Amino acid sequence: MTHLIEALSAIAGTHQILENEPMSRHTTFKVGGPADVLFLPESEDQLVRALAIARDAGTPCIVIGNGSNLVVRDGGIRGLVIALGEGMAAIVRTGDTLTAWAGASLARVSAYAQASGLSGLEFASGIPGTLGGGCAMNAGAYGGQLSDALIDARVLLDGEVKTLTVDDMQMGYRTSLPLREGGIVISARFALTPDDPEAIAARMRELNARRRDKQPLNHPSAGSTFKRPEGYFAGALIEQAGLKGRRVGGAQVSEKHAGFIVNTGGATATDILTLIGVVQDEVLARFGVRLETEVRILGED
Repeated sequence: MTHLIEALSAIAGTHQILENEPMSRHTTFKVGGPADVLFLPESEDQLVRALAIARDAGTPCIVIGNGSNLVVRDGGIRGLVIALGEGMAAIVRTGDTLTAWAGASLARVSAYAQASGLSGLEFASGIPGTLGGGCAMNAGAYGGQLSDALIDARVLLDGEVKTLTVDDMQMGYRTSLPLREGGIVISARFALTPDDPEAIAARMRELNARRRDKQPLNHPSAGSTFKRPEGYFAGALIEQAGLKGRRVGGAQVSEKHAGFIVNTGGATATDILTLIGVVQDEVLARFGVRLETEVRILGED
């Protein structure tokens, strides 16, 4: 890793390069072993150059946001992890269009739109992810999803930065072309609708109150653990299988919403992944439905 660190040091400050960095500090589940090297780019140029450095060195490389949809295994991640955060989090309004960069949290993008009197992203105010990962997964909640307002996105794909229209993005339920093809969303533009800021804020408060009432926000988690299977709701199947409250170590199927697995304290990634397997096996045996994880699983044991 010495050569990699030296190359990164030539394009960025030492405060942006972390060696043997525990991924538990960079995931909302608060679990995960160390990344060999974690890099925090502060510009698009640094991101593109860091990816080229890793490619030229033959070093495995993974790009993440704020870790809100991840389980990193206890052995950590070999190679380079690039985390897009505050260094790439600008938001700009141009008329009724909002442009946001990958590291901006969806909550902040939604709040910016509200303060600007622009409606269309209220649903995103409580989603605990960043814009880049949110676009890649077509994040959504309460009947809305990012593809509803997206105009286009700048995406690093096959070593080239391209502008993809919403049609080019091929967005579906928790998927998109960049996600399937290993692309990285750098920024995105949204077409929004002028509205009274207080009316927008009222809708956001209502949605967030519903979220607090139904979701286990008092424990670390990665949001919804499983994708919604066609014709069913994952949480309902898990509850009907009698799995609410089921535990493995510090991991638990939430007693508040069975679609969430939470870290009640001291959970390991192994606890979480074992519990995911238990849930999948029992739901399959009971209902013949195979639950697919919505969370992304990275690293090694």
